[in-house]
Amino acid sequence: MQVQQVNDISISVKKRRNQLKLTQADCAAFCGVGVRFFSELENGKETLQLDKVLHVLQMLGLNLHVVERENDR
Repeated sequence: MQVQQVNDISISVKKRRNQLKLTQADCAAFCGVGVRFFSELENGKETLQLDKVLHVLQMLGLNLHVVERENDR
């Protein structure tokens, strides 16, 4: 999935949580973040700490890749 906005990450996190059959509270505890943070992440809040977002992605087995756009080469 190409990430073009914060909501794209939110959709991926929510989809993965549902695949794991976890509640937001269970998933937040598993990832070591607060329930409020996790809820805000799934709801696309744009001002979350990037290090925490990356940690959640790692804990959920999701990768985020940064690549140069082909038309910018």
